[in-house]
Amino acid sequence: MQDENTLREVAKDCVHCGFCLPACPTYQLWAEEMDSPRGRIYLVNQILDGAELTAAAAEHFDRCLGCMACMTACPSGVQYDQLIEAARVWTEEASGGFGGTASPQEQGGSGGGRPPRGNRARDRIARAAIFSLFPYPKRLRAMTAPLRVAQRTGIDRRLGRSSLPGRLSPVLGAALRLAPPGVPAAEARPLPGRVPALGTRRAVVGMLTGCVQSVFFPRVNAATARVLAAEGCDVIIPRGQGCCGALSLHSGREAEASAFARRTIATFEQAGVDAVVVNSAGCGSAMKEYERLLHGAESGWAERAAEMSGKVRDLTEFLAELGPTAPRHPLPVTAAYHDACHLAHAQRITRQPRDLLRAIPGLTLVEVPDAGTCCGSAGVYNLLQPAAAGELGARKAESVQSTGAPLLISANPGCSLQIASAVAERGQDIAVAHTAEVLDASIRGRPLLG
Repeated sequence: MQDENTLREVAKDCVHCGFCLPACPTYQLWAEEMDSPRGRIYLVNQILDGAELTAAAAEHFDRCLGCMACMTACPSGVQYDQLIEAARVWTEEASGGFGGTASPQEQGGSGGGRPPRGNRARDRIARAAIFSLFPYPKRLRAMTAPLRVAQRTGIDRRLGRSSLPGRLSPVLGAALRLAPPGVPAAEARPLPGRVPALGTRRAVVGMLTGCVQSVFFPRVNAATARVLAAEGCDVIIPRGQGCCGALSLHSGREAEASAFARRTIATFEQAGVDAVVVNSAGCGSAMKEYERLLHGAESGWAERAAEMSGKVRDLTEFLAELGPTAPRHPLPVTAAYHDACHLAHAQRITRQPRDLLRAIPGLTLVEVPDAGTCCGSAGVYNLLQPAAAGELGARKAESVQSTGAPLLISANPGCSLQIASAVAERGQDIAVAHTAEVLDASIRGRPLLG
């Protein structure tokens, strides 16, 4: 986290113009000043000036999705990401010890247009459960076994039609709604440590496999490796890699995020690669922030973090820099492209994926209305703030369906789960694919997702 003087300087850049208001998803939902970036910056300034961090202020920080749409909209270039990350650290460190109190109203509804209020004791329990599970692929994979039984027997569908899970725990209710179908055994096999380049080698790259991505979407990782190999890259997939720290970093768990970052840096340093390619928007965004995360660390970690951050590339960013050469076969399909927030707003990558997709013969790419608004996934936001996430998911599903496209392309696993779930709740269905899967299908000349 940045020091207080740096945070004060960042906060001073805000001129209270209000351009952030229409871009902010929570302000769109509730029209509450303190649930806008401008309002949260005001709260940050108060705390920097010595005000007490109350439970009410913490609620406003908790409700922020961290989508960074405000940064895209801001004419003054306010680095809101630094401010909300600091606020989340304060909230996490103070959890359970606030001087003020919050309303005990449950998270089950929006209260007639007003922001839902959380139950902080229950929230702490939910956070502890989430962060003891999601960053650890082996634990997450083990915990999916009961879910698969429920899906095979139809228990999940019956529970989904019941309000019982949500009454027991909003996190449980949201998890059941979002859970993807089981992964076939053939797809679940781990990737080899090295996938050789096809033809002339043009680069040696490392590949992050991720946590949620490796457990629920291993086919995306496999497609990513094949695309990179087809484009002339030796792909190194270190066995010792784990969580990159994205979920922890974006939730204010600074010490935890730092530990994950150190491990990731050390792992890819040993791999000796030209670049580290990431196929999950949230992970790529976090890894590009390693330098700031470890800026005050001891024993040269800041320098190592800076070097690692400089090597991190989103898959589409890397391919655009490398220059695609592998032949593309036609894919006759109309697809809607969803801008993941941590790709479009945090990393400012919007042109590269569109250019790569439009270069595929036969593929027609259509834009989603209000594309810059978050779908409500936002890391673990849809588990901890299910009412707000549900409203945003429903809006995004309506926008996606308005395009008439039978396929949605996204670059983030959380977004894929969130939008597919929201579309299903509207009684409809849509195919969802990662950008890597679409490129892979075209390069191999195979039916998409076939």
